[in-house]
Amino acid sequence: MFKGFLDVAPRCEVCGLDYSFADAGDGPAVFVTLIAGFLVLGAALLVDVEYEPPLWVYVVFFLPLTLLVCLGLLRPLKGVLIASQYKNKAAPGRLDVK
Repeated sequence: MFKGFLDVAPRCEVCGLDYSFADAGDGPAVFVTLIAGFLVLGAALLVDVEYEPPLWVYVVFFLPLTLLVCLGLLRPLKGVLIASQYKNKAAPGRLDVK
């Protein structure tokens, strides 16, 4: 489905399905932000309450963790949203003018 990290290929290499319908927009980024924020911020708050580490620990540990979680979830969630568009036959809204 992907030809790069997030670029959607024009067609499926196996079955030839045209991916011109695929437009996930900002949906994957929104879900990734919410999920990563919940996970990483929750872990940071837990570490803060339990251990009260110095500020540099947060920068060294939680900044890379945030990047890994965000980049790790972005592509799968984009694939899920595109598959959902295909399954539900999603199309842009149209006005029915008579």
